[in-house]
Amino acid sequence: MTKSMKTLFNTVLAAFFFTLLSSNVAIAQTIKANVNGMVCAFCAQGIEKKMRKLSQTQDVYVNLKKRMVAVELKEGTRLSDDAVTEIVQDAGYDVESIERSEQTAAAVKAELEAK
Repeated sequence: MTKSMKTLFNTVLAAFFFTLLSSNVAIAQTIKANVNGMVCAFCAQGIEKKMRKLSQTQDVYVNLKKRMVAVELKEGTRLSDDAVTEIVQDAGYDVESIERSEQTAAAVKAELEAK
């Protein structure tokens, strides 16, 4: 392999790893909580309003029919399951389960509304 071919190979390899690492940083993290007791639009609106006030929140989607709250976090921020549970309980509801997803809140919405 010539010196110019090695240089080109190293450049391509570096670009590949940079792209690979950069793509991991941009992955959305969304907390999906199943909420018990959320029975009306006012209930859903109250939870959504509380979640949107958080500094970590990028987007929020609440599906009343599925009793699902999806909170998409801003890149580089964290929010514990306990914090989500506390916010929902302070609003007067119970969290049945919490899971984390790499989907955006918009993708969660599209998925749930397609069913």
